[in-house]
Amino acid sequence: QLQASGGGLVQAGGSLRLSCITSGFTSDDYAIGWFRQAPGKEREGVSCISNSDGSTYYADSVKGRFTISRDSAKKLVVLQMTNLKPEDTGVYYCGSAPGIFTVVSRYDAWGQGTQVTVSS
Repeated sequence: QLQASGGGLVQAGGSLRLSCITSGFTSDDYAIGWFRQAPGKEREGVSCISNSDGSTYYADSVKGRFTISRDSAKKLVVLQMTNLKPEDTGVYYCGSAPGIFTVVSRYDAWGQGTQVTVSS
């Protein structure tokens, strides 16, 4: 299972820290990705981190503003979001996959999602 938390309402330019806690499986065997879904839009990949060498992926729209990290001992993956923009608004989901992928279909399991709202 994966459990996402940390969303909220923030003004443009603000910051939020999203957490994804994993349980019930060996999270070190999986890459963890963050996706977001805005109303009326498809779920899109935001960032992910590998399970092996710590390599990361960021969507162009968040590069330089978001940072992903993982603490294997705590089975925790954190997405630190800074300089938030209204277009970052959406429900953020964390998911597990056998590698770094940016497509939803490659993910085996998902957390319940956490709402991020950025006001202008």
